Amino acid sequence: MPDTSLRRDVLSSGIRLVTETMAHVRSVSVGIWLSRGSRHETAEQAGIAHFVEHMLFKGTATRTAEGIAQEVDSIGGHLDAFTSKEYAGYYMKVLDEHLPFAVDLLADLVSHPTFAAGDIAKEQKVVLEEIKMVEDTPDDLVHELFSESFWPDHPLGRPILGVPATVSALDSAALHTYFAQTYAAPYLSVVAVGHLDHDDLKARFEEALRDVPRTGAGVDIAPPVPSIGRRHRRKDLEQSHVCLGSMALPQSHPDQYAAYALNTVLGGSMSSRLFQRVREQRGLAYAVSSGVTSYRDAGAISIYAGCAHEAVPELVNVVLGELRDLREVPVPADELRRAKDHLKGSLMLGLEGTSSRMSHLARQEIYRDTTESLDDMLAAIERVQADDVQRLAHAFFADGAVASTVLGAGAEEESHG
Repeated sequence: MPDTSLRRDVLSSGIRLVTETMAHVRSVSVGIWLSRGSRHETAEQAGIAHFVEHMLFKGTATRTAEGIAQEVDSIGGHLDAFTSKEYAGYYMKVLDEHLPFAVDLLADLVSHPTFAAGDIAKEQKVVLEEIKMVEDTPDDLVHELFSESFWPDHPLGRPILGVPATVSALDSAALHTYFAQTYAAPYLSVVAVGHLDHDDLKARFEEALRDVPRTGAGVDIAPPVPSIGRRHRRKDLEQSHVCLGSMALPQSHPDQYAAYALNTVLGGSMSSRLFQRVREQRGLAYAVSSGVTSYRDAGAISIYAGCAHEAVPELVNVVLGELRDLREVPVPADELRRAKDHLKGSLMLGLEGTSSRMSHLARQEIYRDTTESLDDMLAAIERVQADDVQRLAHAFFADGAVASTVLGAGAEEESHG
């Protein structure tokens, strides 16, 4: 990897600044990151974090939505944003010569939105269509249903988009109140990677973010308690979509890299056990995979597959058999070696670009309040042993610890523990 210069700083407002200089590139990826997401909403607010993200692109005190698009297009830049359950990001990738413009635009978006009533009404229609899209995308919907059942009565179990009733009820007053309490210095970080000068960027953001409130409203949310049950939802589909899952580790847990290795062995790659057993050897599913989701105080490991309706029982039995094997038999040395090399290769390839490095640094800042070097991460992967993986398999996949959600025409409507 090329030599880089990493610096962490704090603006006078308290907003954190992280930069990584990559002198050999001509681009800069810069983002303003918010450590608040859908889990910080009340049930009555469900969807407001995502809706505010949409509204910040509808115009500011000095820019229209069309003007924003034209400005970005005129320099060949890329502007985007997203909302997750615990954070949100607004970011741009530009040539280094256009970095001053990127600073000005991003700061304007998160400082001076208008929340015009006419724009709110139009965007409510857009988001309601987005919610319908999830309903029509079964591989997304089954994960939403699984989360809802796995973390019931908790914000982590609610969809990021909200529900039609709460989205339709949003108005300018609600958005202004939420924005003032949330888009505040204690919850904001600026992260930039590329051909840049740290001190110059700091001075620019000091001025550009001068109107950001110094304090915000705190939130106190208890950790979620998993509910291990079975849920079936009937839907007229050509396939059944299956999601199995159990508890995993929160962010920053010392065993996190062992969890990544376990997931890679289980279903995180084409050579994984699930891909080989379920798809290649049995032909039960075209798509099968596993993934780890980690939050500040909780985590889950989930397995997804789409299969013929009549194949669901066999598919579930095969998956549960693989989980038992991980508990009972240590992962062979050659298989663990492949998993580690896969993780290391994916990590290094994924961090070659300025955008991916920016996102990676931002997540570390939000969750760890520190920066872990690439060498540190590679060393942590290398330290994982077979007994670490087996120990986590015992913890994650104990008898009665795996929840299931099935979506499909052959399923019966039921939900129970």
